[in-house]
Amino acid sequence: MSLSCCWSRSKQKSGENKTLSTFSLMDPPTSPAAQNPSSLHSDSIISSLLSFPASTPFSIACSFDRELEKALASASDDASVQDRLLNRTIQLASLLLDSTERCFRKRASAHNSVAWVLPPELTVKVFSKLDTKSLMQAAACCTMFNKCAMDRSSYAHIDLTTADNEVVCTMIHRAGKELRSIKLGHVTRRYGPDPAPTSIWFNGPFLSSLAYNNGFLGSRLRSLRLYNIRWMTSSSSFEVFSFCSNLTDLRIVGSNCPFRQLFMTLTKKCRLIEHLCLGTYFPLVGTMDASTVSHLIELVTKSPNLTSLTLLCFQLTNEMARNLVESCRKLKYLNFSRSPKINGHFLRDLGNSCKESPLQTLVMRNCVKLEEKEVLELCNTLLKGNFKFIRHIDVSSNNGLVSDDGRRSYKPKFPVEKLKEERPDVTLVADFPLERSGKRYHVGVEGDDEELKEIEMMEVENDEEDDDDDSSEDDDDDV
Repeated sequence: MSLSCCWSRSKQKSGENKTLSTFSLMDPPTSPAAQNPSSLHSDSIISSLLSFPASTPFSIACSFDRELEKALASASDDASVQDRLLNRTIQLASLLLDSTERCFRKRASAHNSVAWVLPPELTVKVFSKLDTKSLMQAAACCTMFNKCAMDRSSYAHIDLTTADNEVVCTMIHRAGKELRSIKLGHVTRRYGPDPAPTSIWFNGPFLSSLAYNNGFLGSRLRSLRLYNIRWMTSSSSFEVFSFCSNLTDLRIVGSNCPFRQLFMTLTKKCRLIEHLCLGTYFPLVGTMDASTVSHLIELVTKSPNLTSLTLLCFQLTNEMARNLVESCRKLKYLNFSRSPKINGHFLRDLGNSCKESPLQTLVMRNCVKLEEKEVLELCNTLLKGNFKFIRHIDVSSNNGLVSDDGRRSYKPKFPVEKLKEERPDVTLVADFPLERSGKRYHVGVEGDDEELKEIEMMEVENDEEDDDDDSSEDDDDDV
């Protein structure tokens, strides 16, 4: 049947039928059960087109041109009628193209389902290990991946280097009850005249979605890691911690938040914290007045599960450091790196009062006032058998240690050999590279990259244990 004949038939229909026919171009295909005689006639025409004899593209194009010219010639001398014919032809061609693309995607999806060796549940498990950007890229690959990527379990661990309030909220709601961890921001900072692009600014309580449904989503969260994030309204942002009662891992590095308010909120609402890592690049933010220290000690004291404490660039005194360690009897990892006031005297007191301390790792890198005699006293304490569980100590610094005469000491005399002999299970890292050596432990801004990367790698085993715990919790939820 020629195109001109089809157009002639359509001209004989009533205005109502023409309207219905026009709308039918935009409607999705109906199911076979709902087909009427008119639909069967349309199917016959399309079937004839699909069974078009094999020929060259040029020959087929010429046939289309001839039939379209005939249809235009027999239509009318009215330009508007001819325009409607051309528009209708374009719509029909577009519908044919769309239908062909849908069929192609279905066939590709069916092929992927057969070729992809993992079952859907394992694919979702793999996707749950991806950062959120990679997950979005995988979802765009094919229909099968998109379906797996839409599973709530794929968003159990949200990892975004850049985002805004709306994106974060969308990801949280998409995860739903499967939410376990959120990581936002760049772990390392870029340097130069304009490092701002690496910082994320949030204009409000960007984690407010955790308070949804009386804090149900917040109660599912186990790990929250925020790197180089600027809060424009800090006070409202802390309210979200009231709903994170099951939080066990909290890391906030490079933030401008007032820590006093953070300590107060965590003490009241988050008693299950096991790993606490706080770091700042701003000396004023890291200032520890009596009130702030009091709330920090209260937080440590009322967190019975706390085993890892990292305070980077905080202006802690020896007394503050001693009180913190003595307030937490389960502490296994302690990091006071870049503290500008600690000279190490608090270690003597700990050697006497915490002989049975479970402390395994002590890091005090780039502490500019750390004294050589205090580190030596620590070594002697280890030789006496104190700190029996300690395995790793790091006191490395660009500036060396402060000697008795007040000068910088880059070659301190520690009983390293004797320590190796009597405490072979202990590793003492005391590297003090000279200026001319080319090897430097970066201090201040330049040191953030190296140190933060170490923080990320520090507790991989703990993260794996958390994943195992999540799996057991999921099983309990299913029951």
